[in-house]
Formats: sequence, C-alpha cells, structure tokens
Amino acid sequence: MDTENLNSDASLQAGPGLHTQLFSPHKSGYQKYREMVVGDRGLLALLWFELLTTFLGPIPGALGLFLRRIFYPTLFKSVGKDVVFGRNLTLRHPHKISIGSHVIIDEDCTLDAKGESNQGLTLGDYVTIGRWSSLVCKNGDIEIGSHVNIGTTVKIIVNEGGLIRIGSNIDIGSLAHFSGGTYDYDQLETLPSARKKETLGITVEDFAWIGVGVILLDGVCIGKKSIVGAGAVVTSDIPPHSVAVGVPARVIKKRI
Repeated sequence: MDTENLNSDASLQAGPGLHTQLFSPHKSGYQKYREMVVGDRGLLALLWFELLTTFLGPIPGALGLFLRRIFYPTLFKSVGKDVVFGRNLTLRHPHKISIGSHVIIDEDCTLDAKGESNQGLTLGDYVTIGRWSSLVCKNGDIEIGSHVNIGTTVKIIVNEGGLIRIGSNIDIGSLAHFSGGTYDYDQLETLPSARKKETLGITVEDFAWIGVGVILLDGVCIGKKSIVGAGAVVTSDIPPHSVAVGVPARVIKKRI
C-alpha cells in the first residue's frame, strides 16, 4: 500500500476546497484546469472559452465592449438584450450562468458558478455589478432578481447545497459580504474551511437596502423594505419594514 499517497490524499481532504481540485494526484493538469474553468464540457468548450477570454477580455474602450457584447453571450447559459461585459472578467462554469436584459457587469468582476450538482447563478433584468465584485457558487446557487444595484468590491459567496436569494429593487452597498456557509471550528487541528456544516442560505427580500460594509451571516433573512445600516453584522433575521444597525445588528425602528 502506498502510504505516501494516502497521507497526501488525507492532507488534501483536510485542506481548503480548491486544493483538492488543483493538487489531486489522480488527474492531469488539463483535466483539473478544464473542470475548474468550464466543467465537464470537453476540449472545444475549453478552447472557445480560452480564445474569447484571452483575446477579447482585456480589450479596453468601445471596441472591447462591442466585441464582448457580440461574442461573450456564447459562453453563458442564456443572455438577454443589451448586456455590458467589462474588461478582465473572471468566469467559472459560465454555462450555468443566466443573465437577463440590460445588465451591467463592470471591470474585474468574478462570476463563478462552479459545482458538480448545483444550478448556478441567475441574474434578472437591470442588474448592475460594481467593479471588483464577486458572485461565487461553491456547488451552491445564487438567484438575483431585477433592478438590483450591487456596489464595488461586494462578495456574495454560497457553499455546498446552499441558496442565496436576493429579490428585486434592492441596493447593496460597496464592501458588503454575504457569507453563505457555516463551519465547524471545534476541531483545533483542522482548518475550519475544511469542515463545512449544512449551508442554510441567505435571503434578501424586495426593496431592501444593504448598507456599505454590511456582513450577512449564513441563515439570515432580511425582510421586505428593511434597511441594514453601514458596517452592521447580521447574525439573525431582520423583520420586514425595519431599520437595523450595529454589531450584532439590532432593530432600532420600524419603517411605516
């Protein structure tokens, strides 16, 4: 028995999730890269992805916007009318990403729908994703309604089997973080990220406003027409028509 490989596999099992894919001794470099980028879709899908993202992704100005508008929709599950793709987007498993009409995805954003059994990422109409923001599915799903404004450097991340559902007519301030995952940190000799618990998901209902730098933890629901003030950390549900602030967030008044 090859104890060295067994020990190596055990170490990978305990490490961060991406390491188990990138450093698996049982797959070639091509297999690992393809699975990470386009999933199990074959060589032609990978070559087309590489061609478009390498040669069209970095092009600045009106020419880049025009070319990406014409060719990038072929990478996705579906794309509506008048979608703006900024420069240098990081895309993962784009065949599981659906984009509505009149959507703006600014420069240097990440749309990551990776997973073996998830549905992926859905964006409604009139969604704006600000520069450097990331929407990441780790074998989970993200659903975003219409008329949603996502500021710069926002992180929306969902783990295994979870769902982050964001309604319509919502503002999300810059630097907000949606943490759709729960971890077991009782084992002192193991990375918490390697011991995921069941993902509960996050819900933000229609007409809510998430302020700058707000952190939403797994399992919370922000009720309809509620406001979460800047810098708040939400650890439990916020009822509809509420204004909540603080760490942890608490309701300070009702919106009537």
